[in-house]
Amino acid sequence: MFKKLDKMLERYEKLNKLVGDPDVISRMDEWKNYTKELADMSDTVDKYTEYKKVEKEIADLKAQLPAEKDAEMKELMEQELSDCNDKLESISEQLRILLLPKDPDDDKNVIMEIRAGAGGEEASLFAYELYRMYVKYSERHRLKTEEIENNSTELGGVKEVVFSITGKSAYGKLKYESGVHRVQRVPETESQGRVHTSTATVAVLPEATDVEVHIDEKDLRVDTLRSSGAGGQHINKTESCIRLTHIPTGIVVLCQDERSQTKNREKAMRVLKSRLYDYYQSQADKEYAENRRSQVGTGDRSERIRTYNFPQGRVTDHRIGYTVHDIEGFMMGDLDEMIERLSIADRERKLAAEGNVEE
Repeated sequence: MFKKLDKMLERYEKLNKLVGDPDVISRMDEWKNYTKELADMSDTVDKYTEYKKVEKEIADLKAQLPAEKDAEMKELMEQELSDCNDKLESISEQLRILLLPKDPDDDKNVIMEIRAGAGGEEASLFAYELYRMYVKYSERHRLKTEEIENNSTELGGVKEVVFSITGKSAYGKLKYESGVHRVQRVPETESQGRVHTSTATVAVLPEATDVEVHIDEKDLRVDTLRSSGAGGQHINKTESCIRLTHIPTGIVVLCQDERSQTKNREKAMRVLKSRLYDYYQSQADKEYAENRRSQVGTGDRSERIRTYNFPQGRVTDHRIGYTVHDIEGFMMGDLDEMIERLSIADRERKLAAEGNVEE
């Protein structure tokens, strides 16, 4: 670990000189890359500097202790040495966490897809409530949401909704939400007062860039259709709905949210690129599938991750066995506590895995 840190410190000092060099500043793209690399290192370097400072304090105290004649002063110095050792151990653990490989997708925007599962109309209503929950969460964190596709039902639910979430670390915040969400409650349509169980699936995809996913036009089939749903006479006259089919993978994206073909195509392409990015990543990770199974889970859409029990007012995440007892607040976007717990569990798993590698 300390060899890595010493190399990082050396690189950090070099970068500090580079970003102040007028020749480098004149090459703006290069300068931006250096400043980003510098910013990414700063927390780790600051913590390592603190570690070295405490390490020196320990060395000084150890050197002074044998020569100290005053018993009371010696006791104070021994207590200070003990405190410094505890502090050094704590900083060392923080450094291990900071050195964990960062998910390269964490800083990306998100394409989120929510679909009603088992449970008929009740599942559609629950899917809509999940959609509203993530919109509220995004508002709390100053993330921007934009609807891409919405297949709604007459009672106010959604069979499927696709939307983007853009802003700082959007994917890093929401990546643990992929999977099957289960709701237990008495539906509004139930006259007998019986508790029903319904499900909805959530897929959280990092939004891919043109550099990461290139789509050859010959691999793409584009169909224009008449939109369905609200919109009156305009919908009957205009074929503004776009359906994109990626022939090699069979992935299909439909977008009719906008009244313009061009805008619908742009939105559909964003979704298609993200689905393809997710598809190719999954293919590449197949051989490591067993290693990726963990407490937090793989993020597989078929994995039941959470139960929302309305009669008992609780939300339980099955991957980490953690329960929040404020279901109303949770459904209004207060997900911070749950997401933090999932992040900690994931971090602990990674630390344990790295410890096994080192052994």
